[in-house]
Amino acid sequence: MSKQAFVFPGQGSQFPGMGKELYDSNPLAKELFEKADEIIGFKISDIMFDGTAEDLKQTKVTQPAVFLHSVIAFKTIADAKPDMVAGHSLGEFSALVANGVLTFEDALKLVAIRASVMQKACELQPGTMAAVLALADEKVEEICAEITKEGEIVVAANYNCPGQLVISGTAKGIEIACERMKAAGAKRALPLPVGGAFHSPLMAPAKDELEQAILATTFQTPIAPVYQNVVAQAVTDPKAIQQNLIAQLTGAVKWTQSVQAMIADAAAHFTEVGPGKVLQGLVAKINKEVATDGVS
Repeated sequence: MSKQAFVFPGQGSQFPGMGKELYDSNPLAKELFEKADEIIGFKISDIMFDGTAEDLKQTKVTQPAVFLHSVIAFKTIADAKPDMVAGHSLGEFSALVANGVLTFEDALKLVAIRASVMQKACELQPGTMAAVLALADEKVEEICAEITKEGEIVVAANYNCPGQLVISGTAKGIEIACERMKAAGAKRALPLPVGGAFHSPLMAPAKDELEQAILATTFQTPIAPVYQNVVAQAVTDPKAIQQNLIAQLTGAVKWTQSVQAMIADAAAHFTEVGPGKVLQGLVAKINKEVATDGVS
């Protein structure tokens, strides 16, 4: 029997005006946005609805904004009962609300902590990321390992779809990596406009605080399996979900592998919930046979 998968986007899907339509047209959405402003301690809804692209780019704003848009959109879908869920990076928190593991309030608090500790880690250990196109994953991993052995840190961070792998590390390491990737035959290797080396060892300073917060939060048994980034397979044990969520901060987002695992487990329809259409595009590149749509 074919299954319905709900997937949730991460940082980078934000846009000015995000969530405004939901707020204006749905009383439940309005109530949740107002509750979020209280929980976070500043009017994030104002920044989402009326802020500039620059305002939305700060990690402490971006992460809760994308989470809120996704989760509130999900809660407004009548009879949304996922057979399975997954989220890209930050989107994993949205996925855990959708499958009943975390409450809206608890997840939002964790996302706010995650954004704040990641921001601090970026200031402590500056780094960046780059997208490598049309080079085999194994080759990208090999080049990253060479550069790391030479003293800079560079790792494969986001396996987005076949032929698109994002690397993460020190600014110098990424600069060297881009040159070597192109020399090895990559179609492109371009630095991304991000504020830090996400999903790399450079995020380690953020780990303790986030780990404490995650372990102090109640994780319920899910109503549907979550395909987590770091293991790329179905997880249903709350303790394992916690550990994988902690590991995700410094570990890779295995999106290609997660989607492939979901399809192997009978997912035939993927619905992206939240801002943008990034994941619909990636799913289509991973497997043209499955249906995709979006709810925002």
